[in-house]
Amino acid sequence: MLDLFLATPTPVVPTPTTPPPGGADFFSTIMWPFKFLVEAILVFWHWIFTAAGLPAAAGATWVLSIIGLVIVVRSALIPLFVRQIKSQRKMMELAPEMRKIQEKYRGKRDQLSREAMSRETMALYKKHGTTPVSSCLPLLVQMPILLGMFYTLSDVKKHAEWGVGGVGLLNTELTKQFYDAQLFDVAPLHTNMIEAINLGQTATVVILVILVVLMIASQFITQLQIISKNLSPEAKTGQAYQMQKIMLYVLPLAFIFSGVFFPLGVVMYWFTSNIWTMAQQFIVIRNLPTPGSEAAKAREERLARKGKALDAKGRVISMEKYQAEQQRLVEEAERARAAQPKRQQPMGKQRAKKQSNKGGSQG
Repeated sequence: MLDLFLATPTPVVPTPTTPPPGGADFFSTIMWPFKFLVEAILVFWHWIFTAAGLPAAAGATWVLSIIGLVIVVRSALIPLFVRQIKSQRKMMELAPEMRKIQEKYRGKRDQLSREAMSRETMALYKKHGTTPVSSCLPLLVQMPILLGMFYTLSDVKKHAEWGVGGVGLLNTELTKQFYDAQLFDVAPLHTNMIEAINLGQTATVVILVILVVLMIASQFITQLQIISKNLSPEAKTGQAYQMQKIMLYVLPLAFIFSGVFFPLGVVMYWFTSNIWTMAQQFIVIRNLPTPGSEAAKAREERLARKGKALDAKGRVISMEKYQAEQQRLVEEAERARAAQPKRQQPMGKQRAKKQSNKGGSQG
């Protein structure tokens, strides 16, 4: 009888609310290296903050780790982003020539015309050193990393409930700490809005609603920067511009879905990534605007106030060098025009006959 009172009670393991982690399949095999990389960065930042004195299971520690994860990954993707901007700029430069080719073969449906149009289009891409795929390639490269972030943060609840860790450095103990972490000590990072509503977690619902509103606002501002400041007058006349205006209001609504079904940790990552995108877009539009756009005119005015201007290659130079370059270009154009053979006016039959008779009489 005494043994019953002295015996250590067996801890009660809560029944998991998620299905058990599945075995290896084709998709998880492909995503494994990306999830491993994401976990390594997340654990590294967690180690930094715990070494600085923050509690290992505190919500602030893991939120800061998520922010650090976004900073590292998005910083690594900056070269791809710059390449994407350059590819898009080249595609805009060849747009007038592309329209000429399209007008040339408008209405021609025969095989020879289609082949000729394709050859001229490919030659144009080769001349400018770009293709339509070039502007999409950086986005395609980013997708596995972004998916790795999403699934790593989304799987925390499942792994913690089943007592397992991630695929790499996010072991069982760290996974449990992440699972126990609460933002402001009231909102669990593994809980989504539906679960918070069902559990009566009002504070979590309020935090998620605020984050979703901020996500929508940041996405709207990012798109608004592009269509209001960084499009040339020619780009604002096409069908693509109308689609961009529609997406300005439609795309942010997608974050309502993410705010309802994604865990708070994932929403925090998404919001941080949105802020990064908005700031990055602002810097690009300010310093590398589309030629002919409102942002380009504003940049030229800022440079003029500082006594500077852009040369023919888009480099910032002093106003004196710019004026000298413009004078040189005018002189070169005049010399080229003077070197061209003079065009003779067409002569009618009667005038030619008179000239011939006049020449004969003088002889």
